[in-house]
Amino acid sequence: MVNGQKVIKVFCHEEEAKSELRRCNQVWKTNSGKANGYANSMMPMMNALGYVQYVLIALIGGYMAIAGTPNLRLFGFNTLTLGAIASFLTLSRNFINPISQIANQFNSIITALAGAQRIFDFMDEKPEIDDGYVTLVNVREKDGELVECSEYTEVWAWKHPHSDGTLTYTKLEGRMVLDHVDFGYTPEKEVLHDITLYAEPGQKIAFVGATGAGKTTITNLINRFYDIADGKIRYDGININKIRKADLRRSMGIVLQDVHLFTGTVMENLRYGNPNATDEQCISAAKLANADSFIRMLPQGYDTVLKGDGSGLSQGQRQLISIARAAVADPPVMILDEATSSIDTRTEMLVQAGMDRLMQGRTVFVIAHRLSTVRNSDVIMVLDHGSIIERGNHERLIEKQGVYYKLYTGALEQE
Repeated sequence: MVNGQKVIKVFCHEEEAKSELRRCNQVWKTNSGKANGYANSMMPMMNALGYVQYVLIALIGGYMAIAGTPNLRLFGFNTLTLGAIASFLTLSRNFINPISQIANQFNSIITALAGAQRIFDFMDEKPEIDDGYVTLVNVREKDGELVECSEYTEVWAWKHPHSDGTLTYTKLEGRMVLDHVDFGYTPEKEVLHDITLYAEPGQKIAFVGATGAGKTTITNLINRFYDIADGKIRYDGININKIRKADLRRSMGIVLQDVHLFTGTVMENLRYGNPNATDEQCISAAKLANADSFIRMLPQGYDTVLKGDGSGLSQGQRQLISIARAAVADPPVMILDEATSSIDTRTEMLVQAGMDRLMQGRTVFVIAHRLSTVRNSDVIMVLDHGSIIERGNHERLIEKQGVYYKLYTGALEQE
């Protein structure tokens, strides 16, 4: 209700929201009153029972000591003395005190258990399974062979241990192959069916289609956010199930539609994907994404502290910083999921030029509803209900006058 206050005001829903808030407050007031009443009454009740017990022991014990109780010989006593009664009184007080203290803290205990249950549920969540053994390492070419290095060389390779004890190094190029891939979030409902595509290094692959066609799901499978049900995904000829997830994701740069910026300076956010990047590299990446001009206009420029997920920036500015952050990471594979959706047309043209420079020599997967952003793609995949129904470049698909032609001409008519 608080987060959606602008929507409430726009649709003149203030009175209904107030009524709902008052209803929720009344329910909370009633339940809270009952809970506190029960909790606060337990301590006096336990104290009263303790005093009643104390008095009963004193009266009954005193009577038994004065009148005499022959049956006590069964329990090993000849007679009940006043010292035994005093001992019983002390023991009864020591017995009732911990119970009274627990009753006094009962409300806090129940509240703590409710919070602890959520913590325990979170701790019981199964961790992400990672059975990969192929890792990403820095290498240097020496005499035509790849040699592993500890220092940063800007050249990466997959370190692949084999069952016979040998090691092979495969240079990271960004070649991606999806071979008859099937996937479903649940076994009974298939989301993707028989997806096959080949992405060579430096190619730009675009996914277009209606909402829910499976475009973002394909990129999630490439990152192994989910595991496929059938088929194979190979990265530089290596099955991605064999690659350690952290290394797989480190080799890819992702620009999402929903941008998340961390609390810190602009420079720290740009350097997030590559902690070893210099200030000059970060500034160059910002210029590439056309973000340098507005960053320098901020109060402290690149040293401006962003708070609240970049709340002081517009959605387009946050998107430009996200694109620059991906450029700093300098990955061989990039995934752009509606990367220019929050940018106006004029800025989009400038960013697109920078993105084209950024994509040189990289394998790029683009998801876009604006078909103008995918015209220069090497291959365009048209998806419908989890299947690829058309593929080809822009000119070939326009000549075919199929689904892509209808989507493109419809978009032009809307524009």
